[in-house]
Amino acid sequence: MANPTAAMLVIGDEILSGRTRDSNMHFLAKELTRTGIDLKETRVVSDDPQAITGAVQALAAAYDTVFTSGGIGPTHDDITAECVAAAFDTPIGIRDDARALLAAHYQRTGAELNEARLRMARIPEGAALIDNPVSVAPGFTIQNVHVMAGVPAVFEAMVASVLPTLTGGQPLLSQTLRIERGEGEIAGPLADLAADFPDLSIGSYPFQSNGIYGANIVIRGQDGAQVDAAMTRLSEMFA
Repeated sequence: MANPTAAMLVIGDEILSGRTRDSNMHFLAKELTRTGIDLKETRVVSDDPQAITGAVQALAAAYDTVFTSGGIGPTHDDITAECVAAAFDTPIGIRDDARALLAAHYQRTGAELNEARLRMARIPEGAALIDNPVSVAPGFTIQNVHVMAGVPAVFEAMVASVLPTLTGGQPLLSQTLRIERGEGEIAGPLADLAADFPDLSIGSYPFQSNGIYGANIVIRGQDGAQVDAAMTRLSEMFA
């Protein structure tokens, strides 16, 4: 049986402008691989309502699970919650349970729950809250879309909250062999190997270091015995 599929939507002008380097996709990909959920697509969109809404609709229809990061904070450009609600044609407003979490947090810290901070309690009708043990302000899940913060520490904590609720499959196993030959020299034998192991993914990732040309060959699959057999064959081919 095939593994469940997932997509990620990264939201924010700061990502597209190069001001901020996204690390959330890298973290999510590793966690999903370990869980047995195949990350099939990642999109990055600007802080544009139509772009966000359209991407949410497309990804939610195409994959079993969608994760978003970015745009659920207290500032005027944090528009993800409204856009996700619009994607599902669902009303959105200040939710009492989310407001209570924020009120308790700011009371403990001695800060004011002002109008800007209250924006973080906007939750689409019928959505379930995602726990945020780092800074309290919750994410939320609506249908098959999990809406999370962009700050890496918070995003990672939210992923940890969501993953146990999802049904995974078989974890993806991988092995790597470094070959100090150019890709043009090894391409033919690699194609033959891939044909003999159609259930595996065999990727070639070239490098150049100190005048040496070569490639790291990565073999991935769910069947450990097949991965071992393919790696043994690969080692023999380029011994």
